[in-house]
Amino acid sequence: MAMPRKNIVIAVLVAVGLAFVGWRAWQQQAGAQDDGAFLASNGRIEATEIDIATKLAGRVAEILVHEGDFVRAGDLLARMQVDTLQAQLREAHAQRQQAINAVASARAQAAMRESDKAAMQAQVRRAEAELDAARRRQARSETLAREGATSAQVLDDDRARSRSAEAALAAARAQVASADAAIAAAQARVVSAQSQVEAIDATIQRIEAEIEDAQLRAPRDGRVQFRVAQPGEVLGAGGRVLNLIDLSDVYMTFFLPTEAAGRLALGSEARLVLDAAPQYVIPARISFIASSAQFTPRTVETASEREKLMFRVRAQIDRELLMEHLEQVKTGLPGVAWVRLDPSREWPPHLAVKVP
Repeated sequence: MAMPRKNIVIAVLVAVGLAFVGWRAWQQQAGAQDDGAFLASNGRIEATEIDIATKLAGRVAEILVHEGDFVRAGDLLARMQVDTLQAQLREAHAQRQQAINAVASARAQAAMRESDKAAMQAQVRRAEAELDAARRRQARSETLAREGATSAQVLDDDRARSRSAEAALAAARAQVASADAAIAAAQARVVSAQSQVEAIDATIQRIEAEIEDAQLRAPRDGRVQFRVAQPGEVLGAGGRVLNLIDLSDVYMTFFLPTEAAGRLALGSEARLVLDAAPQYVIPARISFIASSAQFTPRTVETASEREKLMFRVRAQIDRELLMEHLEQVKTGLPGVAWVRLDPSREWPPHLAVKVP
């Protein structure tokens, strides 16, 4: 049965009305987009990535986390085998004890040389006394010889005694000098032995630091993205074990033409709309603008834009907002970044902030 003409007219009027409402909404949105105050560009959500790598070559003993796990700064993530380092540490401790014993022995030798010097100094004082007595006797003999009260033989004997006493004193003083040299050598051996102890202490500290470095810990809060290695694998120095992403440092990288990048300031507000959740509008701020232009990347879709040079821009999502939705944060998601080139303009209603 044919539809009444009146109903047809009503249906047409309703369709025209809906089309007009849609056209007006499109016009408002297009006006907001096309008046030069706001500009959109394609981009992807990214985050700071951290490679957890071994400092020294070795075998992976254990990995304590799985892909997707959230970790806190300081958490133990993996262990490297340290059997060789533990053996080196025990050897270093034994060498340290030997060096300590060498210090004690060197100090004992130095003390003995000090005692020898004291004994030789006593001999010097004795030789000095004997020389003084010999010289006094020689002086008396010379006086008596001039007076004819003693024989020449006695005078010669007294002179010989004086020369003998002088030689004995010189020998005693030489022995004291030799003792000083022996003391200096003994003290040098003490310093050398103490330096050996300090060197071994440094070796112990180095080995302990390497053992600690073999305990791979999270440098900051984040989520495990990849397990690059598995337990039992042998890695070279700097070999990657895990890959973390810092979900408190998330941003979208996109590209803007020269004119737009020139009008944009660091710290300016931005809005992010993800393809996976178009119902949400995420607030962000411009944290980076490249200092030089480059060719348009593939993410720019239009041919006209590909003919221009573009500036790489980064919009940073607020850390507090990220921490509130840590479980929902994912990297690699494509979306659109909106920037406001005219700070005096208000954001249009469809770009008002709306987060879960």
